[in-house]
Amino acid sequence: MRRAAAFLVLLLCLYWTRAQGESGGVTGNDITQTEVQSDILGVIATSDQTNITPDIWAELKELRDMAIKHSVELSNSKSKMEKLEQENTAIQARLTASENEMVKLKIENADLQSRVTTFEDRSSVLEARMNTSENEVEELKSENTDQPKVAFSLGLTNSGQVGPFNTDITLKFSKVFAHLGQAYSPTTGLFTAPVRGVYYFSFNIMDQRKNVWTGVYLYHNDKRLLLNDDYNDEHANNRISNSLALQLEKGDLVYMVLPAHRSVFDDANDHTTFNGFLLFPL
Repeated sequence: MRRAAAFLVLLLCLYWTRAQGESGGVTGNDITQTEVQSDILGVIATSDQTNITPDIWAELKELRDMAIKHSVELSNSKSKMEKLEQENTAIQARLTASENEMVKLKIENADLQSRVTTFEDRSSVLEARMNTSENEVEELKSENTDQPKVAFSLGLTNSGQVGPFNTDITLKFSKVFAHLGQAYSPTTGLFTAPVRGVYYFSFNIMDQRKNVWTGVYLYHNDKRLLLNDDYNDEHANNRISNSLALQLEKGDLVYMVLPAHRSVFDDANDHTTFNGFLLFPL
């Protein structure tokens, strides 16, 4: 029995030695199932087998099987550990890539935010300019609406020749082509400025008599501004035209006068006309 106990102690030492190899000393690849069996059989061969009971042999076999089982389990655990380490390395690489991508996205987001802010600032400036333009348009519309509309275009008569007379007479243009503001009176022949401003006037006259003088005056209030006249030779049908701009005060008068001993001609063809309009108020 002492010898059997010695064999048991020896077997336990061998098992302990193998466990040490699996945990950091001898590796699982260095001790295989065959080696364990050889160790045990070698011990048995050097002992007196006749003194070992069948129960001891069964225990030794059970211990051998346990040693082999633990060796296989340790080998499988090592394989699983290596696989987990590989998976952990892959996860770490993916995590690093995700972090790099996150940093890149943060930079892009900051750039987009800056561009959005710049765009919003520009939009605010454009909106302010648009509001200013709209206000100016409204002001111009209001000014244009409030500004008086003054314009006239008139023909003298359809009766033919007018004059000559022994004295100057004011020409009364009775044919109305346009008359905005009603500032010209066909009854008196006077244009009355409705507002202070700059006005533009023009006229055309014709006389078909031969070897006579024809012409007209243009008056501003009581002041004669100009005289346009010409001598008709034997060809007749003499024509005169002129124009000018005047600064008038409200209530000022502008009119045309036929000088004494002069004549003009007009008919349905409108040879003699008088025109004027307000350029802008002051």
